[in-house]
Amino acid sequence: MFSLRMGQGLPTAGAGYELDCIASAVIGGASFTGGEGIIFGTVVGSFLIQTLQNGGNLLGISSFSLEVVTGIVLIVAVAIDTISKRKRK
Repeated sequence: MFSLRMGQGLPTAGAGYELDCIASAVIGGASFTGGEGIIFGTVVGSFLIQTLQNGGNLLGISSFSLEVVTGIVLIVAVAIDTISKRKRK
């Protein structure tokens, strides 16, 4: 997505987006233990993360604070996944 927006592909263009990618996948339903998740869920997760980032930018929230919020969202998603797996067993 970033390469399409910039109109060129650079090998270092996506540096720093690792947290957003992991959060998108986990919010979309992928599990840290592996073997679970669907592509549609990851796309929905990426839309949610981008909405969070763009909304924060429009509200004037600093990028560092947005990274903290993204980390908190990631922790909550992992906690929900862990709790739901415990209930299934």
